[in-house]
Amino acid sequence: MMASITCNIVSPEGELFSGEVEQLTAEGGEGEIAITPRHAPLLTSLKPGPVKLTLEGGQEEVFFASGGFLEVQPGEITLLTDVAERADGIDEAAAERAKELAERELEDQKSDLDYSLAAAQLAEAAARLKALQKLRKK
Repeated sequence: MMASITCNIVSPEGELFSGEVEQLTAEGGEGEIAITPRHAPLLTSLKPGPVKLTLEGGQEEVFFASGGFLEVQPGEITLLTDVAERADGIDEAAAERAKELAERELEDQKSDLDYSLAAAQLAEAAARLKALQKLRKK
């Protein structure tokens, strides 16, 4: 049996996951990051994207996080995000529509603010689709 670490995924709506994991993989501010038991303490930003948990026994769960922060302390990982959902609950058709709409809005930009908002919406929609792809690969 591999060692485990307590993991909590929390959004303003409440706690989405709390349990023991062997590994957490997420999109850090500087690239993909993997956290395992006995990892050094860390506080880092997260980009929108999939969060993959490897549970005790090797089972995997995949979530979508809209970005946020990841804190690692001895024996505990806390992921704080504005929006989080289980990847198996993502509506693929709605995510595709949101991505297409954001791409059109990027082309029709009228100001820097319009562009920034459309770019953020596109990044979130693409990250939701990436979470679905990661779920299907497990």
